[in-house]
Amino acid sequence: MIYVTIEENTIYPNAQQAITCLIVCQMLSNCYRDIRLFRFDDKTGNVYILAGEDIQIIVPSHEPWRFVDETEL
Repeated sequence: MIYVTIEENTIYPNAQQAITCLIVCQMLSNCYRDIRLFRFDDKTGNVYILAGEDIQIIVPSHEPWRFVDETEL
């Protein structure tokens, strides 16, 4: 018999950040872009979204969302 333990990390984006993420993901979906990565970084409090081959978006906890280049990741 195989036993697997999955560690569960609690994620705490703030309410405005969560709503912004939903809006950004909806805009990407409306443009038929695949969302390849959606990640909350608990160290910085930022949400990172990778869509399609080349769209990188960051949703900071207390700033507007923005496109990012690779130097910010």
